[in-house]
Amino acid sequence: MALAIKTVPSPVTLFSVVLHREVTLCIYWPDTAAVLPEDLLLFNDGQDLAKMNFAAILRELSGAKAIRPLLVVAIHAGTDRKGEYGVAGIPDYMGRGGKAAPYTEFILAELLPFIRSQTGITAFRQQAFAGFSLGGLSAMDIVWSNPAIFTRAGVFSGSFWWRTRALDEGYVEATDRIMHHRIRESALRPGLQFFFQTGALDETMDRNQNGIIDAIDDTLGVIDELVAKGYDPVTDIHYLEMQEGRHDVETWAKAMPEFLRWGWGSAASALP
Repeated sequence: MALAIKTVPSPVTLFSVVLHREVTLCIYWPDTAAVLPEDLLLFNDGQDLAKMNFAAILRELSGAKAIRPLLVVAIHAGTDRKGEYGVAGIPDYMGRGGKAAPYTEFILAELLPFIRSQTGITAFRQQAFAGFSLGGLSAMDIVWSNPAIFTRAGVFSGSFWWRTRALDEGYVEATDRIMHHRIRESALRPGLQFFFQTGALDETMDRNQNGIIDAIDDTLGVIDELVAKGYDPVTDIHYLEMQEGRHDVETWAKAMPEFLRWGWGSAASALP
């Protein structure tokens, strides 16, 4: 039976054969969903949406018709978050991210069909994936690797420092950052769009001593790779740098309305 339309998240548990565990989800419906939502947005680290009162953010924007009706599914992280999140097929120098490929399979083969069966929505106009920190890296990789399924990625304080070698073991910035390398070695994925948020107070580390903290430097590096690949820095990429932004839920909550308006606001409605 399809879930009733609600203005608050509905907790759902899905057992994943691929991950060998139960996955907790929260499904957010907009207030204005007299017409079923046309677009789907998935969130890694979905437990953080409840902490920021995402329901109120969505309710305010959708109630004011500032965004199109949108179905949001928050995927709670499992106990092995650092194993399941990352870049599929390329663990980091400590072996983290080794389950990123099965996690991607869970999203594609189990979660998306489950959402369709539970909501009664058989097809979405667009599907997007977003996440926070390491969950943002995971979302970026899944979108990048599946351009026929997803059209947008949203990355809040993304862990783009994820690397194949430790800093004291011959690390080379030009080649060892995993997501940067994946983009550089891939073909262009026409039609994808990207939202990146960073905070000037995300961290203090500056490994190359260029005066820019790594969280910002690594994100700008990803943007550079995308632009070099052929994406338009104005129409395809949106970058939000928050001077008082920290690596926390409070900051991401403040950035959330801009993300939602970017992807699903009136200006975005004309996008293909």
